[in-house]
Amino acid sequence: MAKLVYSAITSLDGYVEDAEGKFDWAEPDEREFDPEAIRQLKATAGADLSVGGAALAAEAIEAGLVDEYLVFLVPVLVGGGKRSLPGNGVRVNLELLDERRFRNGTVYLHYGSAAESQAD
Repeated sequence: MAKLVYSAITSLDGYVEDAEGKFDWAEPDEREFDPEAIRQLKATAGADLSVGGAALAAEAIEAGLVDEYLVFLVPVLVGGGKRSLPGNGVRVNLELLDERRFRNGTVYLHYGSAAESQAD
């Protein structure tokens, strides 16, 4: 079965854009999210799938569909804005699979889901 992978560039305090929407990251696709369609796609896809955009990814995370997380953690605090991960009681246990530090202080973290997600 294919994996669903979420990739994000996020500030140290967990935002993909600041309160004014400033950053050069693309807006997430506003299409309606269909968890069953994603499950079917994962079952039949010949390659891993990726989800982009914090809002769409949050829905996939809440539905327990994300298998891996690729995070580029930038050493900046923006103080508010659009969160990179859901903050509404969703818990997902993760296992660190890989890491890398860049000269500018950005850290790449690759996590896999260690257990099923659960909403509090």
